[in-house]
Amino acid sequence: MAGRGNSPDFVEALARGLDVLSCFDRERSAMTLAEVAAVTGLARPTARRLLLTLSELGHVRVVDGMFSLTPKVLRLGMAYVSSLGLWDIARPHMSDLVAVTHESSSMSQLDGSDVVYMARVAVPKIIALRVDVGTRFPATFTSQGKVLLAALSADELDAALREPSRSGLPQFLPRERTALERELTTVRARGWALADEELAPGIRSVAAPVRDGDGLVRAAMNVTVHAAETSVDTLVHQHLPHLLRTAGDVSADWAAWQLRPHVERLADGTLRPAAG
Repeated sequence: MAGRGNSPDFVEALARGLDVLSCFDRERSAMTLAEVAAVTGLARPTARRLLLTLSELGHVRVVDGMFSLTPKVLRLGMAYVSSLGLWDIARPHMSDLVAVTHESSSMSQLDGSDVVYMARVAVPKIIALRVDVGTRFPATFTSQGKVLLAALSADELDAALREPSRSGLPQFLPRERTALERELTTVRARGWALADEELAPGIRSVAAPVRDGDGLVRAAMNVTVHAAETSVDTLVHQHLPHLLRTAGDVSADWAAWQLRPHVERLADGTLRPAAG
């Protein structure tokens, strides 16, 4: 993996440490040193030093020769979510939406050709796929992904779709490009997207955009239902109006949050976080 960076300031050791953290997933929640080295492509001595360093920092634990992540790793992802201010703003609105629809709601952002779940308020229903904060799905098969892809320029869409999915799911056949672009045009025009058992049997969802203070689509919010319980007609005509209103309220509150001063300058010229 050496030499991946193009910049003279690229820190290969840091990149390798992130490779080690990223190699753990649901199927590989605990691994031996040899397994970590094999998955990351690192030499065993390098993998060992990185694992022991991460262990001292509290991000990795080792028990009986098996390495696994600790909850401290969550701070890395939540630091990004918190820096946006979006989760704290969206959470009460999403809770209200779930209270009205009695269905789960999630918020995600686009990363390459995947959507990554940034927030979720769930109801206790059994669905075909488990969803947590940080879960990835191929964007073209999800309602949230369609909303986010529809907001891209032609060049940005090309770049996103060229990236292979890192969802870890069985390989999906690529969506036929002409049909996808036609659907994205519809999504762009009407302001919402539907996914009807495209990601997995039994999963049906509708999604709406969440915009920042400049009116740019930065996230998507959905309502997910079980197809055996909720028809497309019910999803679109009963749940979608609540979703659109909620996404609009989140966008408005987020825009107001972005406009507030985040720091204030004191008399001596130093900066401190703004009050309120």
